[in-house]
Amino acid sequence: MRLTSRLCVSLIVSVAAVSLAIAFVQTRADTRNLERELESHAGTLAESLARSVEPLVENRSYRELVRLVDRFKSREQIAGIAVYNSAGEPLALSSGIVSRLEQNPSPVEQAQESGLTRMELVKLEGIPMHVVAWPLRIGPDMIGTLALFHDASFMTQQTSALWRRALVGVATQTALITMITLLFVRHGVGRPLLRMAQRLREARTGVATGSLLEAGDREDFKPLSQEVTRIATSLAQARAAAQEEARLRESGESNWTAERLRAFVRLRLGEDRLFAVSNREPYEHRHGLDGIECIVPASGLVTALEPILRACDGTWIAQGTGSADRETSDYEGRIRVPPDHPQYTLRRVWLTPEEEKGFYLGFANEGLWPLCHIAHTRPTFRAEDWEAYRAVNQKFADVMLDEIRGEVRPVVLVQDYHFALVPAMIKQQRPDARVAIFWHIPWPNSEAFGICPWQQELLEGLLGADLIGFHIQAHCNNFLDTVDRALESRIDRARFSVIREGHQTQVHPFPISVSFEQQDNQKAPEQPYLKRAELLAQHGVRAPFMGIGVDRIDYTKGILERLRGIERFLENCPAYRREFTFVQIGSPSRTSITRYHDLMQEVILEAERINRRYQT
Repeated sequence: MRLTSRLCVSLIVSVAAVSLAIAFVQTRADTRNLERELESHAGTLAESLARSVEPLVENRSYRELVRLVDRFKSREQIAGIAVYNSAGEPLALSSGIVSRLEQNPSPVEQAQESGLTRMELVKLEGIPMHVVAWPLRIGPDMIGTLALFHDASFMTQQTSALWRRALVGVATQTALITMITLLFVRHGVGRPLLRMAQRLREARTGVATGSLLEAGDREDFKPLSQEVTRIATSLAQARAAAQEEARLRESGESNWTAERLRAFVRLRLGEDRLFAVSNREPYEHRHGLDGIECIVPASGLVTALEPILRACDGTWIAQGTGSADRETSDYEGRIRVPPDHPQYTLRRVWLTPEEEKGFYLGFANEGLWPLCHIAHTRPTFRAEDWEAYRAVNQKFADVMLDEIRGEVRPVVLVQDYHFALVPAMIKQQRPDARVAIFWHIPWPNSEAFGICPWQQELLEGLLGADLIGFHIQAHCNNFLDTVDRALESRIDRARFSVIREGHQTQVHPFPISVSFEQQDNQKAPEQPYLKRAELLAQHGVRAPFMGIGVDRIDYTKGILERLRGIERFLENCPAYRREFTFVQIGSPSRTSITRYHDLMQEVILEAERINRRYQT
């Protein structure tokens, strides 16, 4: 049976059942109201008749009593009246009721026994009769009983009429609701599902790729469409990876792909898992307008490191910085990521504001960052920042040791200048661990690094690793020179290693960059082509040429120098004035540090100055 048919049957049954239940309750209530009205009317009439009958019974005026009874026999649906003496013997009966009474009705007998008024619905010769038995009294003595009979067949007729109206209403409501629902299902559910199925079929066959959620789709289908979009994207990626692998095999090239990386990692690590530690987390949960949302922070580190963690189902230890990170993690700070397709574990570490200020903003970014970049900003070293740096390094090392407990010869990858002390801390507790650290920023010459008051502790922490990686060979050479100048050790420059206290540390360059997707052999999704004029007009740029820069606001990025280069260009090439517009996109960074806050103001003022000179 089709889904629509099953839906119709279940809807009809459900609506009919609910409507019948409501009709039953309503009809019962209406019938009860009719009974109460009849009881009230009959009781009032019986009381009035009793006052007229009691003197006649007392005086034994039976002939007048019979005339009185016959006078009311056809009034107000009265089927008859009967008067009984104290022994229950009939004294007067209406002519219409004589033939129907074979014996005294039960209400009459009950009233005679109890001396109280009794009302009951009985059947006489198949006709429903409402009987009121009213005791007749002279003073305290009971002298007889008055029985008032009402024909109650009208109640059955009215109840039947109520049921007929109710059933007609049930049928009408069921039909209308079913028709409206079917129309809604067809237009509000069926069509979006058919469109989604069509687009998924196109994605499966390679005709089209991209989002399956159109602007016209209902908001109710957004979660389903997003999941289907992810499936279609995975299919497209798998198809592209297979095509790229085939192309590489055909051409004999050895470029890295995601699948080749996965196979390589599994081959090298086997069943071992990789444990990484960094300050920046790959996924951050925040409170948004629509609830908790997950975002990926803009970070080259995440781009470079995450494919490795995905390939080996590793664990990434990082600082939890999102406003909803605690809510989305378990009690130890663990969560599986990515959210749509979990492939590895993220272990979040919580820092206090004081720890973050001393460790991250203080020693790491006011001390090591300008020191290693040899920027025109003097490093600031404070004893309290160093203590915070050492304490946070120990906290992360303890978390790492907790994660690798039970692992045999675990592989640990430490990231960047934030955790220079972590390798030695891990090695001290787990000598069997294979520890590497990658230094993502330059390493200065030995004279420059020598101004750090804690250079010896930093070097000893780094040399706890089995492998230290830098971007280029020049940074490796500077590091070896620094170690040679600051520590007692044996340096093997032929093998680029340092041997200290019986432990050997390899020092090698590992150039790192972002791999652009191979699009040559992939069919790009169809998108409307925007000519240059249309693109510029879309963004409100009134110039034939536009340049763009995208950077984090940092004094090592050369943003001020870039703006002054634009100024020099316009000065030397006046023909490009009024023809060239430059847009600089800057992401604010570390604004609580005075130097970065001042740099933001310098960039704004410099842009305004150049605009005042050349803006038209």
